[in-house]
Amino acid sequence: MAVAEMGSKKFDYAPAPESRAIVDIQPSYGLFIGGQWVDPTDGHAFKTISPSSEEVLAEVSEAGPGDVDRAVKAARKAYDTVWSKLPARERGKYLFRIARILQERARELAVLESLDNGKPIRESRDVDVPLVAAWFFHYAGWADKLDHAGFGSSPKPLGVAGQVIPWNFPLLMLAWKVAPALACGNTVVLKPAETTPLTALLFAEICQQADLPPGVVNIVTGAGDTGRSLVEHPGIDKVAFTGSTEVGKMIARSTAGTGKKVTLELGGKAANIVFDDAPVDQAVEGIVNGIFFNQGHVCCAGSRLLVQESAFDEVLESLKRRLSTLRLGDPLDKNTDIGAINSLEQLTRIRELSEVGESEGAARWTVACELPDKGFWFPPTVFTGVSQAHRIAREEIFGPVLSVLTFRTPQEAVEKANNTPYGLSAGVWTDKGSRILWMADKLRAGVVWANTFNRFDPTSPFGGYKESGYGREGGRHGLEAYLDV
Repeated sequence: MAVAEMGSKKFDYAPAPESRAIVDIQPSYGLFIGGQWVDPTDGHAFKTISPSSEEVLAEVSEAGPGDVDRAVKAARKAYDTVWSKLPARERGKYLFRIARILQERARELAVLESLDNGKPIRESRDVDVPLVAAWFFHYAGWADKLDHAGFGSSPKPLGVAGQVIPWNFPLLMLAWKVAPALACGNTVVLKPAETTPLTALLFAEICQQADLPPGVVNIVTGAGDTGRSLVEHPGIDKVAFTGSTEVGKMIARSTAGTGKKVTLELGGKAANIVFDDAPVDQAVEGIVNGIFFNQGHVCCAGSRLLVQESAFDEVLESLKRRLSTLRLGDPLDKNTDIGAINSLEQLTRIRELSEVGESEGAARWTVACELPDKGFWFPPTVFTGVSQAHRIAREEIFGPVLSVLTFRTPQEAVEKANNTPYGLSAGVWTDKGSRILWMADKLRAGVVWANTFNRFDPTSPFGGYKESGYGREGGRHGLEAYLDV
C-alpha cells in the first residue's frame, strides 16, 4: 500500500474486551461493620446496575440510622482499644500490606470499577487503581513520621472519621480518604455512593485479607439518608465529603457548632486556557483529557475552554478532528475512549443543560457516533459562541460537554477564568514560563496545571476555594485534616 493511501485510510479496531471472569460478584452484600459482614437491622436493600448495559449486578444493603450507629460504635471501640494505641510503625505496616494487596488484585478491581461505574477499562486499569495503591503506599510511609510533618511534636488523631465519597472515582476517592485517616491513627466509617458501591465492598474484603483489626474500617452502603445519618452522628469526630456543592452546603450547616472537623471537596467549573503560542496538538490532547476523561465526570474537569482569539480557528479545527477519532462503547473494551454515563439521573441532567445551551444561542457540535441500544450514553459535545452569561458556562454539567469562550489578553483570560463561584482547578497552555507563573498567581483555583491537565500524585495537595470547598487532600497537607492540630 502506498504511503499516501495509508495516510488516508482509517483503521478499524477489532473488539478487545477484558474478561469479567476475574470478578466474583456476589448476588447480595451486607454491611461491613466491626470486621464482619452483617445484615441491616433497620434498613432495606437496593440494586446496583451496570450503566453500560442496565444489567443488575448485585443487591446491596441500605444502612439505616441503627446500622450507622453500630458502625460508629465499632469504629470507636477499635480506636479506643487498638488503633490509637498501636505503634505508628505497626499502623504503617498495615497500610503497606493493603497497598500490596491492591496491586495484586489490580485487574479484579479495575474490571469491577468499570462494570459498576461505566468508565473505560483503560482508565480504571491505568489511572484509578495504580493511584489507589500509590496513595496507600504514600501514607504508609507517613504513619511513623507525623512528628516531622510540620504540625508540632506528637500530633494526635481525631478519633472516628465519617467519610462520604462520590460515584465518579469510587475506589480512588476511598483511598484519598481512608489512607491518611488510618495513617494518622483514626478509625473510619465510610459510605460509598449508592450507584457505585461494589469496589468499596471489595475493599472491605481486602481489609480482611490484610488482617486489619476489626472496626478500624467500616463500610455502610446506602443513599443520601445513610450519609446524613453518618454526618450527623454525635460519635463522629471528623467529616470528609466529596460531592456536589449543594450537599456540601448542607453538611456545613449540619456540622456548624458541633466541634467536628470538616473537609469538603465539591464542584468545579475549571477554565482550561490556551494561548496562541501553545503547541496546538499538545494542547488539544490536554483539552480532550481535561473534559472527556471519565466522560467528564470529574469535579476538576476543564469544562470551560478559553482560547486566545488569534488561535481559535486552528485549535477548534484540531479539536474536532481529534474528537472524531474517539471510540465510544463497551467500558470493558480496551479500545474504548468514552464509556457510559453513570446513571439515568445524571444523563438527564446532561441532556437538559445541553438543550439549555442551544436555546440560549450557543452553537452545538456533537461527534457523529453510534450509541449503544442499552445503557446511558452521551456523545462528546462542544459548544461555541458561548458567553459568560450562559448556564453551560456557569453551572457544573458533569458530563462530556465543553463550552468554548475566547479572550484577547492574559488579563481578560484571568478575569473570565475567575468569573465563577467555583475555584477548584485551572489549566494554562503557553510556551512562556513567565506567563505560566503570572497566570498561576492570578488564578483563583486550588490547583493550576501548566501544559498538562488532570494529573494527580499522592505527594501533591488537592482542594479548592469558594464553592469548591475547603481543606486539602493528598501530600503532607492531607494529614492535617486527620490530626488534632
